[in-house]
Amino acid sequence: MATDIVVPSDLWEEDEETVITGWLVDDGSTVDEGALIAEIMTAKVQYEILAPAAGTVRIKEEADAVVPKGAVIGSIE
Repeated sequence: MATDIVVPSDLWEEDEETVITGWLVDDGSTVDEGALIAEIMTAKVQYEILAPAAGTVRIKEEADAVVPKGAVIGSIE
């Protein structure tokens, strides 16, 4: 069963969208739970996305995609 990689909805207060500034792993990479896998930016503030589980990363939204809070940007199988 896959675990979603989600942009946390509690990192900032406004309803601004965020930009995925970069994936630090490739699609198909194996990661450990808690590993740094992506970075996002909103209002000139950079945030880190950590792997919510161990497994194989499947990227849904590529770097430079604009996404809302709570968006699923990938999964871990």
